[in-house]
Amino acid sequence: MKQYLYSPLGRLRLVAFLEGLSLIVLVFVGMPFKYWMGNPMLVKTIGPVHGVLFVVYVIITLGVAVEQRWKFMTTTWKVLLASFIPFGTFYIDKTILRKATAAE
Repeated sequence: MKQYLYSPLGRLRLVAFLEGLSLIVLVFVGMPFKYWMGNPMLVKTIGPVHGVLFVVYVIITLGVAVEQRWKFMTTTWKVLLASFIPFGTFYIDKTILRKATAAE
């Protein structure tokens, strides 16, 4: 895990994992608890954490896109869009980010 902190692309992969995990917990655990069981506590707790992780993910993605010279229409928009889809960041990590890390 420590090796992810040494490069911007590694930090993006780490934040992508955390952001994707927070979205999954929010959508598949917090929302059912809120609407089916009437307990909004998980959404109130996980929601702000996910919000912060989302903003950090977007900022780091844009920084890495500039550094790696990603074309917006081919790579950057896919990485940004992945944060809106449950499991999207895991797919992007496997298809784009892992390959870019190996190319460094």
